[in-house]
Amino acid sequence: MRCAVYVRVSTDKEEQKDSLKYQQELFYNYIAEKGWDIYKFYIDVESGTTAKREELQKLIEDAQNKEFDIILAKELSRLARNGELSYKIKNLCENQGIHIITLDNAINTLTGNTHMFGLYAWMYEQESQNTSNRVKETLKTRAKNGLFKGSNPPYGYEVRDGKLYIRNDETPKIVKRIFKEYLEGNGRQSIARRLYNEGIPTPAQIAGKANAGDKWHDSTIRCILTNPHYVGDLVQGRTTTVSVTSKRRKNVPKEKQFIIKNAHEPIISRETFDAVQNQLEQRRKYITAPKLHLFTNVLFCADCGTGMWFRSNRDGYICGAYARHGKKACTAHTIKEDFLKETILNDIKSLIHQIDKEQYIKKMERKSKSTKSDSQKKINKINKQMDVLKNRKRKFINLLADGIITNEEYQESIEATNKDLTELMEQKNELLSLMESEDVIETIEKLKKELLQFLHFDELTEDILHRLINRIEVKEDGTPIIHYRFTTPKIE
Repeated sequence: MRCAVYVRVSTDKEEQKDSLKYQQELFYNYIAEKGWDIYKFYIDVESGTTAKREELQKLIEDAQNKEFDIILAKELSRLARNGELSYKIKNLCENQGIHIITLDNAINTLTGNTHMFGLYAWMYEQESQNTSNRVKETLKTRAKNGLFKGSNPPYGYEVRDGKLYIRNDETPKIVKRIFKEYLEGNGRQSIARRLYNEGIPTPAQIAGKANAGDKWHDSTIRCILTNPHYVGDLVQGRTTTVSVTSKRRKNVPKEKQFIIKNAHEPIISRETFDAVQNQLEQRRKYITAPKLHLFTNVLFCADCGTGMWFRSNRDGYICGAYARHGKKACTAHTIKEDFLKETILNDIKSLIHQIDKEQYIKKMERKSKSTKSDSQKKINKINKQMDVLKNRKRKFINLLADGIITNEEYQESIEATNKDLTELMEQKNELLSLMESEDVIETIEKLKKELLQFLHFDELTEDILHRLINRIEVKEDGTPIIHYRFTTPKIE
């Protein structure tokens, strides 16, 4: 465990310097006792009422980059004295996978002791919620005055002085094309596929978002087709956040939305928009839920990683990215369902035939007996070597605490020691795995018994499939790579 230690004193007075030294000694002893490593000490000489503490902000930044595993503090008040900081710590604990431990035992996320942290988080959440409500009221006022308050304008529009204006580029034509093609009977997915293959920039790309993708999706087309801004109406407050701590949004009832008719120039006529809404509703009534086939959620494209889609006209599966976006995204990777079933059943029969060989079983049994004693001797030797290295790590901490070595020298020594410990642990785990598989006969018979029951089935069922197979990947030429849930013996 790499530990980030946060130490804070309020002033630089002489008595506070003694407190600073005392806190550091506490952490040296605590970390040495646990056998953990020191990543860095973050020390602030400042009041805890402000979150703008240089070292604390550096600690948060390093935590977001996963530079360490644990934050150590003497007590919670050294870290959390305002709402913003409380939420940053909460996010580190719950979302970033960084543990928090205070030496007064009020918080220890390693053991699940977080009740005091929850109390602080609750208090600061109320304060943040009140602030959020005030901001929402301000936005409501802007909406009532006919000003666009969204972070990004609808595709095809731009914002000038709080008002929506039609962009002077190709995007308004794309909006009209989407509405026209949908009314002509094209599906949302087919429209999205054509736009992608033609290289038309997506709404996210036009908005300049950092994570913008180049693929158009069914959901993107639906958002455009259902957006009332395109008829010239300013409709705001359609969704809102669930809470101040969540980015998830929920729909707002129409009667609570802010709607101003003819607030800006339309791209789509009301007649066209209403016709599209009617088509959306009609098509929704007749869309059946997609049928799950035998290899759904098991079969994946080996090149792009997308799940394979079943196509009845091919009697098999094709790459989902190819099916959704066309050949620009990937190739078909076609594979027949019957071929997959036959391949799996043949694998099972072949494996049972091979593990039934008496010569193979005797050979494995002899090998198992000859390695048991050697493995245990090696493990004992490794344990002694690991104890020496752990003691060496404690000495490094003492040398650092006494100022005999610098932090850079400590980090170099710890890195080399941890590397040796990791190598020894890997060797030990390999030996333990060998010893756990000592009873070769029992292991093979168990595998054989498990496989034999499947030979009585003429058809590969979903239950059998998921018990046998973890994942199947299909190469471009249609060759399957089957990842079974059991380890197949290697047979000469």
